[in-house]
Amino acid sequence: MAERVVIIGSGPAAWAAAIYTARANLEPLLVEGEFTQENFDLGRPPLGQLMITTEVENYPGFPAGNLGGYLQSAVSSDRQALLPPREGREEDGVAGPELMELMRQQGVNFGTRVVPEDVVDTDLSGHPFKLKTSQGQTIEALSVIVATGARANYLGLESEKRFKNMGVSACAVCDGAMPRFRDRPLVVVGGGDSAMEEANFLTKFASTVYIVHRRDEFRASKIMAQRALDNPKVEVKWNSVVDEILGNDTEGVTGVRIRSTLDESQTEDVEASGYFAAIGHTPNTEFLKGQIEMNGKGYIQWTTPFRTYTSVEGVFAAGDVADDNYRQAITAAGSGCMAALDAERWLGSKGFDE
Repeated sequence: MAERVVIIGSGPAAWAAAIYTARANLEPLLVEGEFTQENFDLGRPPLGQLMITTEVENYPGFPAGNLGGYLQSAVSSDRQALLPPREGREEDGVAGPELMELMRQQGVNFGTRVVPEDVVDTDLSGHPFKLKTSQGQTIEALSVIVATGARANYLGLESEKRFKNMGVSACAVCDGAMPRFRDRPLVVVGGGDSAMEEANFLTKFASTVYIVHRRDEFRASKIMAQRALDNPKVEVKWNSVVDEILGNDTEGVTGVRIRSTLDESQTEDVEASGYFAAIGHTPNTEFLKGQIEMNGKGYIQWTTPFRTYTSVEGVFAAGDVADDNYRQAITAAGSGCMAALDAERWLGSKGFDE
């Protein structure tokens, strides 16, 4: 028998959709992904990007304070081991994994069923839709909410992995205001509009922002590039690439080694307490096999303004997989609510909500 709603993904958008569809008695099935090292390495872990994020200071409702007791009472005992230790951070705000476990628990409390597998293939050509999982299961669905997110692109350096959340980031808006970055030099790598935006934003906190770019001119739009060049706190390292992130286990990132693209024997160590990759994101849509309309950047295209409808009737998209602009947990959760309401109303219009 076909499921009325299947949600693919497990970040803020997916769990917001689960909470709303579960409370609407639609008995959602959520395919959250496998808890494998490969998924973590690829930047698409179960529970989304917040699972590889430390403190979350900009999600409303979680100011700094003693959250330890609340987490122990709110999250089921079989999931407690997945929470980061509170020792040494008793009065800190919520961590990414903690916030996601709370969302997950809320969805499960309302009856969301969870499949701990990845969707590896889809057939959206007929109805009900067919989804194939990594363990060989075939799930039929009357409606689908795609909320698989997007992963940040990194250079692929071992030192990027080593210092992730210890000064290495791909989101200035998320992390730029953290104490370790204030009044310290920072490095942004990239040359597009995103890099210009990240660099300008970081100048609110940093002493100096170095933009490392492999060419002698930016590919960003002229207005964005000029805005960065005119900023007195921005210094550009032209014709340069990042060779290595420097640091240690105590301080995290302490600097970045860059290499000239004109003379590979020439290197420079730049002092910095933070490194921000601004070389784009890749939406997690491979399993869709091009069956849904995407925009020029590969993100799922909403076909109706302010609605989560896609080019396939009965398939809805929420969160970063359909957002190449904001990419924040709160906007993802909001669009997850929208997708749930859109799916509920669509099912009702077709007589599938009973």
